[in-house]
Amino acid sequence: MAGRDGTEAEAADEAEGGEDPVEYEAAAWVARLSSSDVTDADHRAFETWRRADPAHAAAYAEMDALWRRLGHLPDPRPRTASNKTPKSLAGLAAVTLLASALAYEAGLLDRLRADLWSGVGTIEHATLPDGSRVDLNTDTAIAVRFTQGERGIALLRGEASFDVVPDSSRPFVVRGGGLSVRAVGTRFFLRADGADSPVGVAEGRVDVSGESGRVVVSAGEEIRIGGDALHVAAADVERATAWRDGRLIFSGKPLAAVLAELNRYRRGRIVLLDRGLGERRVTGAFDARNTDDALDVIAATMSARIRRLSPLLVLVGSPV
Repeated sequence: MAGRDGTEAEAADEAEGGEDPVEYEAAAWVARLSSSDVTDADHRAFETWRRADPAHAAAYAEMDALWRRLGHLPDPRPRTASNKTPKSLAGLAAVTLLASALAYEAGLLDRLRADLWSGVGTIEHATLPDGSRVDLNTDTAIAVRFTQGERGIALLRGEASFDVVPDSSRPFVVRGGGLSVRAVGTRFFLRADGADSPVGVAEGRVDVSGESGRVVVSAGEEIRIGGDALHVAAADVERATAWRDGRLIFSGKPLAAVLAELNRYRRGRIVLLDRGLGERRVTGAFDARNTDDALDVIAATMSARIRRLSPLLVLVGSPV
């Protein structure tokens, strides 16, 4: 975990986790230089970046080779006049690589603003100044904003679980994803990534407010977003927060939803190319720190074809 420790600490953390930020910079350059509106200034900036380090040139060559190889693969989807999505896997790769690079850059900005953060695929645990505990799920950043009247937390990105020390004179308030969660002493989680169920309570109760209204959520319940209102529903909160122990547990979840969850724990993207396969149900427990193993299990148990085109791009259900 890190705070505002600067570029050197960031690089050290990436190296320790086996991730290479140069790959994401290279992916961004491939996508940019292949776009229809690339400028001479873009080319000059790219040359400056490429010549700055031999590793830059090597990473760019690898990404560019992947891009060109994908360009020769056929489109697995039916061609229709109304189809406005990319017409080949090269187009899919363009979107995927650029999205990965932009997401990486956004994560860096949030980390610079944060007091505590976790990298992609890592889960961190910390004690706050008041003694409350916080668990940070993959790619999460929080800013601690304690005052005399309020123990404030800003969830800048990702998901966090809080085990709050009671203090009736100074409420504990977490804000993120357009919601404000107020607690005195309780254990709950909040997601700021647009999830359908962004809040869940394991112990005690919390007061949740947002543009869609205000509700009280008790132990064993969660918030579900629907229409213009916040809905309270029963939930298995312990299963939903099993990630704190490095486990991802699914019970009858569509494969598409499972892959979306696994995506949160790895660099790059897992892309589902078979809609029918994505509707099949998955029940099982996986190691959040080893998504490749989870993909292998899915491939074996569901007869799904897995193609790892690079560390950044995995295709599931590909017919090619």
